[in-house]
Amino acid sequence: MRKIVSLDIGGTNTRVALVNEKHEIESIHIAPTVVGNVELFLASIKKDIEDAVTSWSDVKAIAMGVPGRVRYDGFIYALPNIHIDNIPLAPYLFTAFHIPAFVINDAEAASLAEANVGKFRSCHSVYFVTISTGIGGALCVDGKLRGSSYEVGHTMTEYRGQIHEFEHLASGTGIVRLCDQNRFSVASSREFFQLVRNGHEVAKGIYRDWIRLMADWLEMNQRNFQPDVFTITGGVAKNSSLFLPDLRKAAPDCRLELCSCGEQAGLIGAAVLGFQKTKG
Repeated sequence: MRKIVSLDIGGTNTRVALVNEKHEIESIHIAPTVVGNVELFLASIKKDIEDAVTSWSDVKAIAMGVPGRVRYDGFIYALPNIHIDNIPLAPYLFTAFHIPAFVINDAEAASLAEANVGKFRSCHSVYFVTISTGIGGALCVDGKLRGSSYEVGHTMTEYRGQIHEFEHLASGTGIVRLCDQNRFSVASSREFFQLVRNGHEVAKGIYRDWIRLMADWLEMNQRNFQPDVFTITGGVAKNSSLFLPDLRKAAPDCRLELCSCGEQAGLIGAAVLGFQKTKG
């Protein structure tokens, strides 16, 4: 059975898994991500793979998702959370292991998991959304990535007569800024949503603004890409029992569902990419 060495590289940890054609994770290895130095970062990824993979039999490729901007050939422009720029990750790993290596943005990887393995894989088109420290998104049509920017969190949006990047008001950290815009102080989005649950009048008013901002952004993407379903995940989605019914009412043209692949979406999605790229 064909296998892919799949990586989910984050700002804190790097996870390396061996994934088979049934999209089953056969083994997983977790190590701290080296930050701040390109050469040390590359060497650490190579070592993580060596530590994780004991047999290369049937392995067809290395595929990975990273939290940054990636060129078509696997060159990474920047990994802000890892504090490095200009990283030739794909060619480095190809030279080290002599098999194809593929790199995409981590939101794109998770989108591939949702569109090919997740609960809504029968849908023609799936738009993946993550609402966390920032906001990311990616579109899959017939199980393959399509031209949509995973930088959608940087869409410009208007709020109270000023122009902001969307994620600066609507992400987990953005909600804190949204409150600041209203002269209301919270330490975190978690505190904010708890205040809303408790019926705090000021928090409830800001919450209604957040719902409108989110709904406008989702409907913009609905008009642009016409996905069958939006699948939502991320730290803020832990509060979905509160906001999802309201968001569905505010964005009636959008089918909004929670993601189904969980924390393994990045690993599974990277493997999907590897299988797609090495098909046949």
